[in-house]
Amino acid sequence: MSKVIRVELGARSYDIHAGTDLLGSCGGVCRELQLGSRCLIVSDSNVAPLYGHVVRDSLAEAGFQPAIFIVPAGEESKDPLTLSLIYDEALARMLDRQSFIVALGGGVIGDLAGYAAASFLRGIRFVQVPTSLMAMVDSSVGGKTGINLPQGKNLVGAFHQPSVVLADLATLSTLPDREYISGLSEVMKYGVIQDAEFFAFLEKKAGKILARDPETLERVVARCCELKADVVGQDERESGLRAILNFGHTLAHAIEQVAGYGKFLHGEAVAVGMAYAAILSVSAAGLPGEAAERIINLLGKFGLPVSVKGLNWNAVRKAMQADKKNTGGAVRFVLACEIGRVEPGIEVKEDLLEEVWNVISQ
Repeated sequence: MSKVIRVELGARSYDIHAGTDLLGSCGGVCRELQLGSRCLIVSDSNVAPLYGHVVRDSLAEAGFQPAIFIVPAGEESKDPLTLSLIYDEALARMLDRQSFIVALGGGVIGDLAGYAAASFLRGIRFVQVPTSLMAMVDSSVGGKTGINLPQGKNLVGAFHQPSVVLADLATLSTLPDREYISGLSEVMKYGVIQDAEFFAFLEKKAGKILARDPETLERVVARCCELKADVVGQDERESGLRAILNFGHTLAHAIEQVAGYGKFLHGEAVAVGMAYAAILSVSAAGLPGEAAERIINLLGKFGLPVSVKGLNWNAVRKAMQADKKNTGGAVRFVLACEIGRVEPGIEVKEDLLEEVWNVISQ
């Protein structure tokens, strides 16, 4: 059984399937979508040994000609060199414009393989098969693909919607604790930016969520996908509303860059970024102090970091300057007015930026 959430984008619309035992149905789903016969499964060195054969066999049984390309696990693989290796493999496997790519893994694989699909032969179709909580609730939905440059995160990429998303919750049972907890930051984000009732549900069910209770997880993942699908359906290319999904991310991307990709998991950096944004919001957006405390307390309850040490403010500030959401040289933030409602594009005074940084970096 699975829940199906529709992302409404006209001719680019697609379904998100969230449930259990979905990996074995990958081939049948792709056949129903009438995808081309040749396909390349892109996965990483952690996920491929666990699930690569299941997806490959499912595709083969459905009449496809699948091959697997494995990259080293970690953010470091989301770079131009690894991207070029995927192109080489796609050419070696004779993929054409009717072929497709399957992204099997977490957010790094989804972004990397998705961008390979967006750019190879000027664009071929691809399927998202997320295996991390982070990817299921966030990065696999919405069509954002890309790679990192030394100067910043996700500075090269494209909007390229998948043909389908298959989120098999059973894969979360093999996810390391640190990776699982990292994904909870993006789960929390949806409550802060869109749904106060969902935020309260997370507060109430934190224990079951940490214990990976299947019934609770299915509800959590489905709700996150519904919320993101609603935003993406209204603003596919981040021209307005979709910017709210970046709550906590302006500082997070800077932390990842300055610390060196791989030191912090993305969700860990986002958690610190959300704590920072919550405190900023009290002064710059009218968020009640009690609400900011609830955000920071829930981060702590999930075991996520709310502070960071050892990073130079000037380096972090410079990295924030390269954020894609900036305009006219000014750093702009998504800030919370209340739990369940945020405002994008808020410019914050320099002295407040550093003042709050000093609070979370002690």
